[in-house]
Amino acid sequence: MSKPPIKWEDGHLWLLDQTCLPSKVIYLAISDSSQVIEAIQNLRVRGAPAIGVAGAYALYLAAKDYLNLPLERFWESLDSSAKSISSARPTAVNLAWAVSRAKDAASNATTTLEAANLILAEAKKVEVEDRAGNEKIGHHGAALIPEGSTLLTHCNAGTLATTGYGTALGVVRTAWASGKLKEVIATETRPLLQGARLTTWELMQDNIPVRLVVDGAVGHLFQRGEITAVVVGADRIAANGDVANKIGTYGIAILAQAHGIPFYVAAPFSTVDLKTPTGSDIPIEERERDEVASFAGIPSAPEGVTVFNPAFDVTPSQYVSAIITELGVIKAPYNEGLRRVAD
Repeated sequence: MSKPPIKWEDGHLWLLDQTCLPSKVIYLAISDSSQVIEAIQNLRVRGAPAIGVAGAYALYLAAKDYLNLPLERFWESLDSSAKSISSARPTAVNLAWAVSRAKDAASNATTTLEAANLILAEAKKVEVEDRAGNEKIGHHGAALIPEGSTLLTHCNAGTLATTGYGTALGVVRTAWASGKLKEVIATETRPLLQGARLTTWELMQDNIPVRLVVDGAVGHLFQRGEITAVVVGADRIAANGDVANKIGTYGIAILAQAHGIPFYVAAPFSTVDLKTPTGSDIPIEERERDEVASFAGIPSAPEGVTVFNPAFDVTPSQYVSAIITELGVIKAPYNEGLRRVAD
């Protein structure tokens, strides 16, 4: 896929508006931190690594607005903006991680201009590191994939969810380039059909064979023996290896274990949150009822029906065969493995 979903150019943050895909490719030129928050909340930019990078750039855009303040007031205003940006989407830990990293990079600045420039430099570093890390994830993950494989993936963890190459789809891309891959099966994926709209579009751009299936068909495909392995991304990984990912991931993991199929999670190590002990401590975002009760603006359920629309679920670590990061492949016991890699 040639077009990156996020880039810094000419003093603007350019975001590929993913709500318009696959019918239109539209880039938004953003120059204000509040616009970044809106884009994150409304899934114009999405995917844990990508919103982390966007959040770091958003902090710089906020800092630019405070350049004329006295240094003490600059830091007070910046702290407030950092909190607002970090809370734009609560489940994905990469957002708060990247914002905190950008702010910390400027902690010793003696002028507001120096602080802003240090924040921008750190945001650019986060972006470059993400792209390089994705390629390493692809290399480590592809080593786990046997020749002639059909991989199942859920939601979108590709170029669109990162700054380039992808996490779960990074594994797919490397496996395909290595001649190991027969086909990818992509689920439609709630909310907003991100598998149908985004993953299939990405893979078709790269001429990688992909078959779209409804979420409810996954068990049927396992039963038919059509899936070699599952590779998904993650929005947060707890210290014990529990994984928060798009709603429906938990059910797929259970089905994979029941059929003796490996279930791999591919994510940058920044997605690991050692301060969160278990998956039960991860906040789960809920989305608007109309995403379920209507289709393309037309009601598809009775008016007034109660809707439960969580964006994520948590897969307990016992269903995870391995966690693939840029630092290598981590296997159970995850409490020990994740901390060992962090050290």
